[in-house]
Amino acid sequence: MFSEKKTENKSDLDLDFHRVWHPCTQHKDIETTPPLLVERAEGIYLYDRQGNRYMDVIASWWVNLFGHNHPRLNAALARQLEKMAHVMFAGITHQPAIDLADSLVALSPPELEKVFFSDNGSTAVEVALKMSLQYWQEKGKTQKVRFAYLNGGYHGETLGALSVCGLEIFRGKFEKVLANHLPVEGPDCFRCPYGLQRESCNAECFEPMEKTLSENSDTTAGVIVEPLVQGAAGMRMYPPVYLKKLQTACESLGIHMIFDEIAVAFGRTGSLFVCGEHDLRPTFLCLSKGITSGYLPLSATLTTDEIYSAFYGEHRKLFIHSHSYSANPLACAVANETLSMLTENNFLQSLKPKIAAMKECGKQFGSMEGYGEFRQTGMIAALELTQKKKERFATEKRVGYQIFLEGLKRGVFMRPLGDVVYFIPPLVITEDEIEVMMSTARDCIDTVLK
Repeated sequence: MFSEKKTENKSDLDLDFHRVWHPCTQHKDIETTPPLLVERAEGIYLYDRQGNRYMDVIASWWVNLFGHNHPRLNAALARQLEKMAHVMFAGITHQPAIDLADSLVALSPPELEKVFFSDNGSTAVEVALKMSLQYWQEKGKTQKVRFAYLNGGYHGETLGALSVCGLEIFRGKFEKVLANHLPVEGPDCFRCPYGLQRESCNAECFEPMEKTLSENSDTTAGVIVEPLVQGAAGMRMYPPVYLKKLQTACESLGIHMIFDEIAVAFGRTGSLFVCGEHDLRPTFLCLSKGITSGYLPLSATLTTDEIYSAFYGEHRKLFIHSHSYSANPLACAVANETLSMLTENNFLQSLKPKIAAMKECGKQFGSMEGYGEFRQTGMIAALELTQKKKERFATEKRVGYQIFLEGLKRGVFMRPLGDVVYFIPPLVITEDEIEVMMSTARDCIDTVLK
């Protein structure tokens, strides 16, 4: 028998406080600012039980592409639910997964021919790392067991993914059990040590990576990067020439190139995939977040026939990696509808006026107190707040958290990354809503920094 735990006379938020452990949340803060109790969501807005409306300017952790409660996505989910909710994916297949794999291959660079499904971004990365390692073992190069990664890079929070994470806040407490890989100083265009501009440089900052790879090529299995935008690092943005140089180095040295496009794919940068837009050829492409437009967990790791062939043949070569919910039919059905919506009626072309509107609205920040840099890549924009000489605010000031609180008062849900206020709204946001989003953010910042 379970012991009785009294819950009578507690409100739902009281129960939440006493029973629920939220991610990336200091629960002492909840004593004074409880989480939003969201009753429903529609379009780009969240609604609480009192009917208050909040603009979801970070697309519910970057996953929502077409707004909440979209009728087409709802219908795709309902159609599949009438047939089958779930079935294991070892020894069984189904049409939604077949269609999704075929579409992803058709839409990605031509070298990517195989799709492995899992259920979140961290596992998509884990799959790529493990496939790379086993590939080299099967090829007899058993010394290739390390991965190069960028300082500031973020690829998930399972232990394997943390081993290639370049952010102390995520990996610091677990350092003693993480694999020993190769951290590399990455691009930081706002504080460029060469004094150059991202719009005109030749990625001189690639030098540390070039040196690391050339000195460790015999033991390096692969390199993992977030192409163009390092999200959790504060939306650091860097030019595609860095990736071109990385591709050249990896190809010449026989090192796998892993693109973590989990946050930046599916229209976020203005194109479907960064690698496709810039004619890049990663060995592995990791996808998640927007793949189902925020409806259900799903991820995919795409790779080449060359990688696949190393696992083909004897039973001992098979790839031992499984998830109970791999290729969940409901998730695949919604993902298929998401891809259809992204690729029809010139949808990606329709983002150009919105991208321009974000850029224009970003100009208002230039004259404000605390302005460091406004940067933008497609539908991703960020404002970095600083003190004089690009100095960061003291952590204990919690500038970002104070801005978050001000946003709630004004009906805008933001979660700044430290002192970086960022905007990754659903792609269906209107130009008028973009103006409201950014002007409200300015009001919040002015209030906090006055």
